[in-house]
Amino acid sequence: MKASAKGIRRLSLTFYRRDPLVLAPELLNKLLWCHDGRAGRIVEVEAYHGADDPAAHSYRGKTLRNAAMFGPPGHLYVYFTYGMHWCANVVCGETREGFAVLIRALQPVAGVELMHAARPRAKTDRQLCNGPARLAQAMGIAKQQDGVDLVNGEAYALLDDGMPPPDHPVQTTRIGLSKAADYPWRWYVADSAYISKK
Repeated sequence: MKASAKGIRRLSLTFYRRDPLVLAPELLNKLLWCHDGRAGRIVEVEAYHGADDPAAHSYRGKTLRNAAMFGPPGHLYVYFTYGMHWCANVVCGETREGFAVLIRALQPVAGVELMHAARPRAKTDRQLCNGPARLAQAMGIAKQQDGVDLVNGEAYALLDDGMPPPDHPVQTTRIGLSKAADYPWRWYVADSAYISKK
């Protein structure tokens, strides 16, 4: 799969310049693509709403860790968690708002052998990307990818291959939070076998 393949287009800057509560469900069924041929269809996301969201890393303002969240939309914000895992977010809204959408799960669609090499513990294709840390590992996303340009960069992109987002995605509260745990800002593809948790 190539980012320039016929019928596949890279998402434009305008696509990202929206509120994360609007953007998040629109990201479902888009493709996260890597230059080495790995790609996965986004099947689960969570929105984080800056200064209005106590669970957002940007809630208390800009730091060295979260600087990418306050940068231009259409970039990756990658953070380290639990002392061992990386997680990938799509920065959205306007510059300095601190908005992002966490990509929680992918359905592998290309470069599956490379994903298995990156995640040797995964016994099945389903286990490759059914969680934010797992998909980051499978897609080769770590500290070096923090701030990567998804709109004009060559390393990673979000692509539209013509599959629309689901008409009726499942909407639930977010997972694993101690703050704002009751906010219903998680969406997933209802019939997907690749999400992290029903």
